[in-house]
Amino acid sequence: MNTYNLAGKVAIVTGGSGGIGRATSIMLSEAGVKVTIVDLDAGGGATVVRQIVKAGGKAMFVRGDVSQAEDCSNAVQETVAAYGGVDILFNNAGIIKRAMVTELSEQDWDHVMAVNVRSVFLMCKAAIPFMEKAGGGAVINNASGWGLTGGSRAAVYCASKGAVVNLTRAMAVDFGAKNIRVNCIAPGDTDTAMLRTEARQLGESESSFLRESAIRPLGRIARPEEIAAAVLYLASDASSFITGAILPVDGGGLAD
Repeated sequence: MNTYNLAGKVAIVTGGSGGIGRATSIMLSEAGVKVTIVDLDAGGGATVVRQIVKAGGKAMFVRGDVSQAEDCSNAVQETVAAYGGVDILFNNAGIIKRAMVTELSEQDWDHVMAVNVRSVFLMCKAAIPFMEKAGGGAVINNASGWGLTGGSRAAVYCASKGAVVNLTRAMAVDFGAKNIRVNCIAPGDTDTAMLRTEARQLGESESSFLRESAIRPLGRIARPEEIAAAVLYLASDASSFITGAILPVDGGGLAD
C-alpha cells in the first residue's frame, strides 16, 4: 500500500503563494490532493494554481487575511463548496520581525502574533468541524526551531512559534478521539523570501546572512521542498499513529 497516496483528499494551505507553502501545495497535488491556497498574494497564488492545473492536478486560490475570522471561515466554506470537505489543513502562513522587546512596538507584537498564532486558531476553528463530520483529518502547523529555543533579536517570533508548538499539543489532546491528528513541523532556515527579509531587518548583507544561516551539521539551509516532504509525511497514513508531535526539519540545527 502506498501510504503517501492521498488521492481524493482535500487540503487547505495558508500562505501557499510562495516558499514552503508553494512547495507543499505542489507536493500535495502530486500525491492526488485537491488544494486550496489561501494567501493575500493573489498573483503568486494564481501562478501556483496554474502550475498545479497544468500538471493535471486540482487547485484553487482564495484571497484572504488569515488573521481575520471572516476570511478564514470563507476559505473553508469555499473549499467545502468546491471539493466537498477538508481533510488536511496546513497552517503555514507566517511573518517575522527581528527585534528585542525593547525595540518592538505594540503594533509589531500584535501583527506577528495575529498572523503566526491567531491564524492557526481561526483556521482550525473553521476547518475542524468538517473533519469531525468526515470522521477524521490531519492538521499540520508550521512552527520553527525558534519555537523550541530562543533566538537573538527575535522575541515576538520566538513567542509566536512557541505558542504554535503548545497549541499543537493541546489540540492533539482535544481532538484525538475524533481521529484528527494535530502535529507541527519546526523548520530551520529555509531558502525563502522571508529568510532574506530577515537580513534586511537586521541590516546585514544577504550573502553573509545566508552563510551564517548554513552553520549547522548538514552545512546548508533547507530547500522548500524538503520542508514540504515533512508536511506530506504528517498528512499521510505513513504517520497514522503520530499526533501532538513536533518534528524538527532543520539540518541538525537543534542538535548542534
